Amino acid sequence: MSTEYGADQIQILEGLEAVRKRPGMYIGSTSSRGLHHLVYEIVDNSVDEALAGFCDTIEVTINEDNSVTVVDNGRGIPIGINAKAGIPAVEVVFTILHAGGKFGGGGYKVSGGLHGVGASVVNALSEWLEVYIYNEGKIYNQRYERGKVMYPLKEAGVCDPGKTGTKVVFLPDKEIFEETVFDYSVLKNRLREMAFLTKGLRIVLVDDREETPVKKEFHYEGGIKEFVQYLNNNKTELYPEIIFCEGTKENVYVEVAMQHNDAYNENCYSFVNNINTPEGGTHLEGFKRALTKTVNEYARANKLLKDSEQNLSGEDIREGLTAIISIKIEDPQFEGQTKQKLGNSEGRVAVDQIVSEQLTYFLEQNPAVAKIICEKSILSQRAREAARKARDITRRKTALDGMALPGKLADCSDKDPKNCEIYIVEGDSAGGSAKKARSRATQAILPLRGKILNVEKARMDKIYANAEIKAMITAFGTGIHDDFDISKLRYHKIIIMTDADVDGAHISTLLLTFMYRFMPELIKQGYVYLAQPPLYKIEKNKKVWYAYSDDELNAILSEIGRDNNNKIQRYKGLGEMDAEQLWDTTMDPKTRILLRVNMDEDTSSEIDMTFTTLMGDKVEPRREFIEANAKYAKNLDI
Repeated sequence: MSTEYGADQIQILEGLEAVRKRPGMYIGSTSSRGLHHLVYEIVDNSVDEALAGFCDTIEVTINEDNSVTVVDNGRGIPIGINAKAGIPAVEVVFTILHAGGKFGGGGYKVSGGLHGVGASVVNALSEWLEVYIYNEGKIYNQRYERGKVMYPLKEAGVCDPGKTGTKVVFLPDKEIFEETVFDYSVLKNRLREMAFLTKGLRIVLVDDREETPVKKEFHYEGGIKEFVQYLNNNKTELYPEIIFCEGTKENVYVEVAMQHNDAYNENCYSFVNNINTPEGGTHLEGFKRALTKTVNEYARANKLLKDSEQNLSGEDIREGLTAIISIKIEDPQFEGQTKQKLGNSEGRVAVDQIVSEQLTYFLEQNPAVAKIICEKSILSQRAREAARKARDITRRKTALDGMALPGKLADCSDKDPKNCEIYIVEGDSAGGSAKKARSRATQAILPLRGKILNVEKARMDKIYANAEIKAMITAFGTGIHDDFDISKLRYHKIIIMTDADVDGAHISTLLLTFMYRFMPELIKQGYVYLAQPPLYKIEKNKKVWYAYSDDELNAILSEIGRDNNNKIQRYKGLGEMDAEQLWDTTMDPKTRILLRVNMDEDTSSEIDMTFTTLMGDKVEPRREFIEANAKYAKNLDI
């Protein structure tokens, strides 16, 4: 029996008062991330129509004035009068918080978005928003400014009698957001992900701000199987098949796609009703349990594991695995307001049962693939045992336990991590200058010799054996990977300070790769920074200026005059500066420039792909990346 989606299915829970006062409570932040979240919320409503089977195309356009238009060909938001509110249902959706077809009124079986908060919050945080609804040959329209209704819902024209859908156009409010310019690449990555997760849905993104409009279309009939293929594109797959499990249990629809590659990192991404759950939850637990149990049972039954050998751990089996776990559930219960983790127990049961059954069948039907998976897992188990021995030696202990900090570390005297910062410095000469320049109370210096190990191409045992990485692990104090404990962090600023050249950029990337793979919380919680040493020193008449970019150099030269008295030095390395210059330009908290390294969990799969492209084995994807992004590179000596 189909349920009607009409005006009275839009239920009202509470009014819309606090959004403009406390926008962070509703969209996370008023930074770039919150800005882009506005688009996701409107698109999520259209995706909900697609999940319900009523929409197959969504078009998103960034307009010349930086407003955004989202159009879908769904049923159109109901225009009838809502009995409880006495106003048109569309007005309820856009002006009353916690109102929508997602609160048991029968409008949707499953839905994403912010539990019906989406449309009204976007409206409240926009200078203006206009909605157009196409229904029964007519176009209906209403306009709002900063959440307030400007005129009653009205007929605004006619359309093809068979056309249905909703168009929303909005301009983010400059009074609310720190920046109001949309980043095309951020939207592109998120919309691509949405299309992967909604099999058959076509999403079109257009950027009309360019002289020649940029257009990208996403449409994946293979759904999450194509998602895994995309994520493994820059890696070497161990077998050609993408393992796919699908089914419904406990009223939960489950899709899982997975494939191993020859790398050592595990990349499992979980979603509920198309919402990314970066902290996992019951659905991810169910997947891990089923995978570990099924592979061990197969390995035992087929004598790939000897009776005397211990079971493979989940970590062993997931080494080099790319997996997407996507479930659709009618009433998702998330832990925490930000929907980071799923709590429904039926999610665990459904994923466990479906993956166990279908993976068992797949392994029996594909013995060659099963053998590859088991053999890689057994190799991982052996390397992990070697790594465990190395880790026991490396793991940071207190002075009472007898393990000293690394000898090359010049530590600071203050013991309160909030006051302390550590500079990771490239080379002994720059390290020497930094040690002389620093404030001994609060600034620690750790010089690294040469380029650290590329962890993208190394197993855990090699990582623990690397002297430079060992020094960082011991100095930071947190441990890595499963042993990581943020509460033991010894410095609340970890500052990467390298030369402003190609080698320096490479060393920074190696360090960030290590932190992203083994200590991601350092980046997520904002503890990692990049120092910005000056590019130029300008001297004239015994006066000195420093320039951190070519534009700044030109501005200084324009101010002091361009003549033969100017002495311009281009710094190629930190070692060219004496201690006083290094302090004045790069280390003095009053005058230095630091860039905080940020990580947006909404695009974690894209971050992973970028690191794999830059630091992995395949050359061709790296060449393509460099060619596509060379225009953004600045101040690199070639």
